[in-house]
Amino acid sequence: MVAEEPEAHPLKEAVGRLTTQPGVYLMKDAAGVVIYVGKAVNLKNRVKSYFQDPARLTPKVAAMMRHVADFEVISTDTEVEALILEATLIKARQPRYNIRLKDDKAYPYLRLTWEEPYPRLLIARRRGQDKSRYFGPYTHAQSVHDTIRLLRRIFPIRNCSNQKFKNQSRPCLEYFIDRCQAPCQAMVSVEDYRAMMQEVEWFLEGRSDVVVKDLKQKLEAAAERLEFERAAQLRDQIRAVEEITSQQKVSSEAGRELDAIHWAVDDHDAFVQVFTVRQGQLTGRDAFTLTGIDQTDEAELARAFLLQYYGQAREIPQELLLPITPGDYDGLKAWLTELKGSRVKIEVPRRGEKERLLAMVGKNAELSRDEAHRRMQTRDRDREEGLLGLQHALGLDKAPERMECYDISNTQGAESVASMVVFTAGRPDKSQYRKFKIRTVQGANDFASMAEVISRRFRHVEEATAAPGKARFATRPDLIIIDGGKGQLGYAVRAMREAGFGDIPVFGLAKRYEWLFEPDRSEPIILDRDSGALKLVQQIRDEAHRFAITFHRDLRTKRNLKSLLDDIPEIGPKRKRQLVAHYARTEDLASASAEELAQLPGMTRKAAESVLDYLKATRGADSARTETTTKEEGLL
Repeated sequence: MVAEEPEAHPLKEAVGRLTTQPGVYLMKDAAGVVIYVGKAVNLKNRVKSYFQDPARLTPKVAAMMRHVADFEVISTDTEVEALILEATLIKARQPRYNIRLKDDKAYPYLRLTWEEPYPRLLIARRRGQDKSRYFGPYTHAQSVHDTIRLLRRIFPIRNCSNQKFKNQSRPCLEYFIDRCQAPCQAMVSVEDYRAMMQEVEWFLEGRSDVVVKDLKQKLEAAAERLEFERAAQLRDQIRAVEEITSQQKVSSEAGRELDAIHWAVDDHDAFVQVFTVRQGQLTGRDAFTLTGIDQTDEAELARAFLLQYYGQAREIPQELLLPITPGDYDGLKAWLTELKGSRVKIEVPRRGEKERLLAMVGKNAELSRDEAHRRMQTRDRDREEGLLGLQHALGLDKAPERMECYDISNTQGAESVASMVVFTAGRPDKSQYRKFKIRTVQGANDFASMAEVISRRFRHVEEATAAPGKARFATRPDLIIIDGGKGQLGYAVRAMREAGFGDIPVFGLAKRYEWLFEPDRSEPIILDRDSGALKLVQQIRDEAHRFAITFHRDLRTKRNLKSLLDDIPEIGPKRKRQLVAHYARTEDLASASAEELAQLPGMTRKAAESVLDYLKATRGADSARTETTTKEEGLL
C-alpha cells in the first residue's frame, strides 16, 4: 500500500512568490493575530521551511503551524536591519510562540539633574529631552532605590523637592545628621556642591578609582588648611568608597568592561542572570525570566535573550560572556556593533578568570530557578488552603474551581464601565476577563449598573451554545464575589434569579471592613485577617478593581484625545481613528516623531507636523496659564 502524500498547505503557493531578500516574517492565526515573528537572511527559503511535512518539524513549530492561517513578510536591505525590525516587532506584539523576556513595562532610570544649580538624584521612568544625565535602565526598581541610598550614605546629596528647597527657612534634619550640606541656606557654594556631584557621576560610571583619587587630593588640601572636620568627612567618604569597591572588584584578567550572561532552565522557563562589570568592578546584577522556551535549544535561547535585552536602549559593553555560542552569531555581532558604534566581542570562555566568573553567574541562575520553584510551591499551597478555607467559611459544596468578581467604575456617572475577572483554581485567568460598557443606566447608579452587567453575563451562557464567539461564557462559576455591600449584592442576586441562575453562590464584599455578606442574611461572614481565604478574596477584588479602573481610564483618555484632535485642521475622522488606535495617551502622541506619525495609514508628513505643532502649542499655552495662576496665588 502506497503512503498518501501529506496534503499541501493552502499558503504554500504564496510562499513560492516571496522575495529572496533578507527581512522579517510574521505568522498569523485565523483572527489575524501575530503568533510568531522571525528573521530571515533569505525570506523565500526560510518561510518555505515551515510549509513541509509536519513530521519533520520540531513539536513546537508543528504546534504553531496548526494555527497559522496567513503570513506577512517585510523585506529589508540588510540582515542587520532585519534583526532590528525583528526585535522591535517582538517587543511590540509579544507573539505567543516567540521566546519572551519577562520584564516591567518601563525600566526605571537614575536621573542626575545637571540643569539645576544644586543637582539631585531622581528616579525617572523614561529618558527626558533635557540636560540631565541618565543611568540605566535598571531592571528592578529596588536596584535604583538601593543605589540612591548607597550614594546618599557616601555623599551628602540633597533630596528635597524644588518647591520645598525654595521655601525652606532653615536647615532640615538631614543637615544635622550630615546627610545634606543645606544648599537651601547657601551653606555650600554651587561650585563645591557641583564638584561633589561630579564625583557621584564618576561613581555611577564605575570610575571609583577616579573618585578616590579626587577625594584624597581634597583630604590633603583640607589637612594643610587645618580643616580637621572637613578632613574627617573626606576620610569617611574615602573609606566608604573603598569598602564598596573592594566588594565589587573583579580580577583585571576578567576584562574591564563586559556583561557575563548565564541561565538555568526548567520545562517552560529560563532564569537568566546578567552580571555587569565596568572598569574592572562588578557594578550590577540583574535577573530575568524567559518564557515560552519549550523545546528550544540553548543557542536560540541565547539569541532571543540578546536580541530583546540589548534591543531596549541598554548600555552595550565591549564584550559579552556566554556559556554557548548564540544562534545567528554573525548577525548578532554586526547588530550589536552597529548599536554600540564600536566592535562588540561575543566570547564563550573555557578557562581562566572569565570562565570562573561565568560559572559564578551560572550558579546564581540556578539559585534563582530553585528559589522561583520554592515560591511557586508556597503559592500553590497558599492557594489550596485559601480555596478550602472559602469552602468551609461560606458553606460551599466544594472548593470553588472558578471564581468570578465584578466591579463598577465611573466618574460622576460618566464613562460608566464594569469588569469581570476570573480566577481558576485560585489563579488569575486573564483570557477569561471581560469588560462591559454600561448601556442602559444613566448617571452614577452602581446598583442598576451591576444588575445590567450580571444580566448580560448570564444571558451569554444561554447564547454560548449557538454563538461560538461567546463559548467562554458557557462555563458556570462556582462562586461570585460582588465588589460592594448589600445594595449591589441585592441587585446582582435579583438579576441572577431572573436569568435562572439563582443557585450559584454569590456574596458581596463590603469595602470598609472586608466582610462578606450573603443574600437574605443580615449578619456578615468575617474571615480571619491572616487567613488564606481572605487573602484570596482580597486578591480577586483588587484585580477586579484594577481592571475596571484601567478600562475606565483608557476610555476617558481616548475621549480627551479625540476631543483634542477635533481642533486640528489637517485631521479628519479617518486620521483621527488611526492616531487614537496607535496612541493611547496625549503624552505618547506628543513624544512621537513626525516620521513615525507619517508612516501611519492615511497620514502624511504635513499632517504629522500639524499634529505635533498643535500639541506643542497647546502644552505651551497650558504651561503659561499654570505659571500665571501660580504667580497670582503667590506661590512663585
